[in-house]
Amino acid sequence: MVRSKFIVFLCSLFTMVAFSQQQDGRKWVEIKGSVKGKENYEPISGVDVSTDSGYYTTTNSLGEFRIRAAIGDMLIFESGEFETARHRITSEEDVDVLVEGYAPSRSSKKEKKLSSISRKVENHQRFLDSANQYKRTDLEKSIDFIAQSISQLGKRGNKTELSNSLTALGEIYLYHQQYDLAISSFKDALTARRTVKIELLLGQAHILNGEFEHGESMLAPLVDVNGLVPYQRIEIYEGLGDANKGLGDVQKALEFYQEALQIAEKNQISPKVIDLNSKIADTYARDNRLVEAEGFFANSLNLSKQVAPERQIQENEKVADFYNEKNRYEDEIQLRKQSLNELQQLPSVSVNKDNATAGLPDSITSQQINYKIGRAYIAQDKLDEAIPYLQKSIVEADSEDDLVVQKDATRRLSEAYRYKGDFAKALETYQDYVAVVDSLYARKEQEISRAARLNREIATKQNRISSLEQERELSQSKYSLALTEQQLFEEASKRQKWIIYSLIFGMVLMALTAFLFYRNNQQQKLANNLLALKSLRTQMNPHFIFNALNSVNNFIAKSDERSANRFLSDFSVLMRSVLENSEEDFIPLPKELELLELYVRLEHSRFSDKFDFSIEVDDNIDVEAFEIPPMLLQPYIENAIWHGLRYKEEKGFLKINVSEVTKDKLKIVIEDDGIGRKRSAALKTENQKKQKSKGMGNIKKRIQILNDMYKNKVEVSIADLKEDQTGTRVTLNLRKD
Repeated sequence: MVRSKFIVFLCSLFTMVAFSQQQDGRKWVEIKGSVKGKENYEPISGVDVSTDSGYYTTTNSLGEFRIRAAIGDMLIFESGEFETARHRITSEEDVDVLVEGYAPSRSSKKEKKLSSISRKVENHQRFLDSANQYKRTDLEKSIDFIAQSISQLGKRGNKTELSNSLTALGEIYLYHQQYDLAISSFKDALTARRTVKIELLLGQAHILNGEFEHGESMLAPLVDVNGLVPYQRIEIYEGLGDANKGLGDVQKALEFYQEALQIAEKNQISPKVIDLNSKIADTYARDNRLVEAEGFFANSLNLSKQVAPERQIQENEKVADFYNEKNRYEDEIQLRKQSLNELQQLPSVSVNKDNATAGLPDSITSQQINYKIGRAYIAQDKLDEAIPYLQKSIVEADSEDDLVVQKDATRRLSEAYRYKGDFAKALETYQDYVAVVDSLYARKEQEISRAARLNREIATKQNRISSLEQERELSQSKYSLALTEQQLFEEASKRQKWIIYSLIFGMVLMALTAFLFYRNNQQQKLANNLLALKSLRTQMNPHFIFNALNSVNNFIAKSDERSANRFLSDFSVLMRSVLENSEEDFIPLPKELELLELYVRLEHSRFSDKFDFSIEVDDNIDVEAFEIPPMLLQPYIENAIWHGLRYKEEKGFLKINVSEVTKDKLKIVIEDDGIGRKRSAALKTENQKKQKSKGMGNIKKRIQILNDMYKNKVEVSIADLKEDQTGTRVTLNLRKD
């Protein structure tokens, strides 16, 4: 419907413009004239002559001009050599304009014109330098400077300068991991001016965005380009290696890395030699070729000792992670202790936002290394050695406000106490862990809010840059059109033909603008949906944790230590899985069923006298082929237990059944023979009636957003189980992607 209206609008516009000359009743004429200095009658060239109806031209070397206008139009004469002059057209007579205060020599005119151009270029470069200065510290300010640099280009800006601005914008987005925006900026820069540097940056941006095939297709042709400096050629081969590693072609990735390594060694580019040795080792490790991997890791370690200590620490940690994956915990611990010693010797004069030492990634901190050492000791059952490192990690993380490390270290410390049999300290530490998790969730909500605000501001600034570029393009189009019309006056036989071509160009430009506007709206809608979905998942986890902790309190109140310990053990497993899945839109269905079975067992341990349960999955179903949003079924099961079965006088039954509807569709049914929804509603207190279930409301919103994004993937219906309105049946239909 919208598209058809837009086509009708374009057709109407074409018709109106094509016949406006005959229908507006105005008398159009060709005005000839000249512009000269009043004192010496010297002709002035390069004067911008325009009308208030939109026509434009410039004076030639003799100061003469021709322009199309209508009787009553205002002629406007603009130049840097004199104040703007105006003249109202009252007839077809020639217009000779004499301006006051113009008496420069020809050489001084040329110098002033060059000086004006030079100032614009100088200002453009100054704004670019300012953008690069704030690139790492202030994203918004750096984008503002890019916009100002583009605004300096004027109506007929140099495409090289425009390309430089757009390239700098792409590099800013690349540094701040806004890969989609970076790709868009680099593509615009390539449109203005094609260079190897921009193509290389665009290929790297595609790879960082996970678009490995696009990255490879962009970088592969650069291999045959002549005249590249060695560093560029290294980056090309390194990027091709990254792309092929991402595509799973280990052998090709190794070949490209080896080619890059040879060039780096030949030209003695030490940082790249270390990087490439490390990447080759990592590639071998992924292919389970451990001997080769260890050899290249040894090379990277030895080379890193010859450069800055920060680089050595980075490489130590990377190799230590490799040892951890291969269960070589003693080697891992030895390397991490070396990193700790090196880290303590580094000067702490520059500190980044996460209090990590300058020059190191945010994840390499003293608290992080201590935590990993403690984790390695636990893996070897050396609990006494692990506990001091975990305690030190918690103290350091607390002082540095590093909640993520504090959470992980506290959980590990609780497990270590539990393994030792010190259940009192285990419980106390676990309570600290729950408190840290609560704080972490609160911070995540704040980060989501800040990210949403930043995204809105970035979108606003990006729109401003796009508007500047569109204005520049439209001004260039207007200038080109005016020159074309001047030629049409001189070649009367071709006038109508060029008018039609110009109109078609304008229609295509408008159609393209409308398409880009529509596409941007769709992308913004998708971004908003993802943000809302992430927010709902973040709300769901604390809600579930707080409800489940009520069950823990019950056992503690009864002083049933064995049941409480068993419950805490199962509950920690459940929580770990819930936290791991909290960032995912969908998880495998078997994983969700395992979590549900663990949750039902936990509730059954508390209400064993109230209900029994069964979980049945049809043997003919390929459950591995289906995915489901995490924590989608748990609120329905929770309602069945807490509002249906718990109030039943005799023992009830909870049944969860998974059956196949078609090859691409499953039906999951949750049935309970409890008191039913009507009686459960009647039992609620007045205060409970006023409050809506946060969990159920959250689930409805999640299903609505997911169905909007994935085209009705999930369908849920709720009905009474029996005709007397007792019992409840929840039916969920799940489609395969």
